[in-house]
Amino acid sequence: MHQGANIIDGNRVPAASGRTFTRHNPADPADVVGVFPDSDAADVAAAVDALEKAAPEWAATAPERRAQILESAAAQLESRAETLIGELVREEGKTRAEAAMEVGRTPANLRFYAGEALRATGATYPGAGPATVYTVREPVGIVGAITPWNFPLNIPSRKLGPALAAGNAVLFKPSEVTPLLGQRLAEALWDAGLPPGALALVQGGAAAGAAVATDPRVGAVTFTGSTAVGRWIHGQVGPERRAQLEMGGKNPVVVAADADLDKAAALIVKGAFGLSGQACTGTSRVIAVGEVHDDLLARVVARTEALTVGPGEQPGVDLGPLASAAQRDKFLDYVRIGLDEGAVLHTGGTAVGDAGYFVRPAVFSGTHPGMRIATEEVFGPLVAFARAGSLGEAIEIANATDYGLAAAIVTENLGTAARFVRESRSGLVKVNQPTTGMAMNAPFGGYKASSTQTFKEQAGPNMMDFYLLEKTVYLTP
Repeated sequence: MHQGANIIDGNRVPAASGRTFTRHNPADPADVVGVFPDSDAADVAAAVDALEKAAPEWAATAPERRAQILESAAAQLESRAETLIGELVREEGKTRAEAAMEVGRTPANLRFYAGEALRATGATYPGAGPATVYTVREPVGIVGAITPWNFPLNIPSRKLGPALAAGNAVLFKPSEVTPLLGQRLAEALWDAGLPPGALALVQGGAAAGAAVATDPRVGAVTFTGSTAVGRWIHGQVGPERRAQLEMGGKNPVVVAADADLDKAAALIVKGAFGLSGQACTGTSRVIAVGEVHDDLLARVVARTEALTVGPGEQPGVDLGPLASAAQRDKFLDYVRIGLDEGAVLHTGGTAVGDAGYFVRPAVFSGTHPGMRIATEEVFGPLVAFARAGSLGEAIEIANATDYGLAAAIVTENLGTAARFVRESRSGLVKVNQPTTGMAMNAPFGGYKASSTQTFKEQAGPNMMDFYLLEKTVYLTP
């Protein structure tokens, strides 16, 4: 059992209140992963106090040194890969294959952002007379990073990496569902030579997250999680500070009348049930055009029923447990909601076994945009089929949601694909690919209620803008 702590200015400290919370293995709730501080506003304030003192020194650190530390942190993570894979399976419930993929990608993220430390350049402009006009880019100061549990290494690395590369001090609040993995990422950075005061780790739940968002000394808040929480954070941050929000999705796959149905079924099952359906880009809706609906549904049901559910460390397992009892109960609630709404359940939708938060993935048909299972984010292994009489109707159904994160189409026709790309109201659009799985060197973000529209995450020409202020200088000798 791991004994966790907040880590502030390099010191391990308990919550000021003395309260703790316990994290259990979702595959075996009797297995205690660790006990961690249940922090609140007092702990966040102490962390910000320390970060304020250390921030100027880290901001003045040479870009080459910042890059070197991120490169070294990547190497630290790689050297601990086997341990991290085991801890990720145990704490979150991923399969070993899913854990290995995340543990492998996280160091690559840090190396990518190491390069950004050397590219935070300004520009020069024509000036009147002898004046030189130019811009310089400076760190925001303190960045608050509030991160989710479904990718507890990968997503935080996409926030801590660029924030530190830009010279910001960082207040890191990982999810209370995966506190150990959050600590492991922070440890790799400190072991790589990051000054202790440049990063503070505060564990806890909603009270700690709220305190990060409301402390006026935190100049920028980057958050990945639910839309409801993201909207609240946006209101707290206000116009004088910055917010970068990656939120929910209700991601459709449109299957055109000319689609290869075996290919379509494979992409749907992969996108819907990978990570046990607990991905913001996971497939949650299928819109079949014309006569392909019944044949496609039968193929998806057959592939779903062939999936193996079990503990993530066991070979041959396709779906591990849901991350918590709350996630399991939410999934089962939505199965009941779907049935009450009149949708047809073809397979799954039940809990599995007496121990652990295991469920059989659910496939519904007969849904329409007026139903909750067709419009609300389940964040579990549930996919809802709908019929469309034409491609235009399918696109209308795909767009009939408050969300706009990821969308995909399966088609053999380039013109059909081009129309879908043009008319889809989603920030991530894929053709003949699952809705999940994005390139690390491409921008990530959605439309509508899925993201803030001002700052893209992960990569792209403007990716570092969130973490840097721009100052315009007029210089006359």
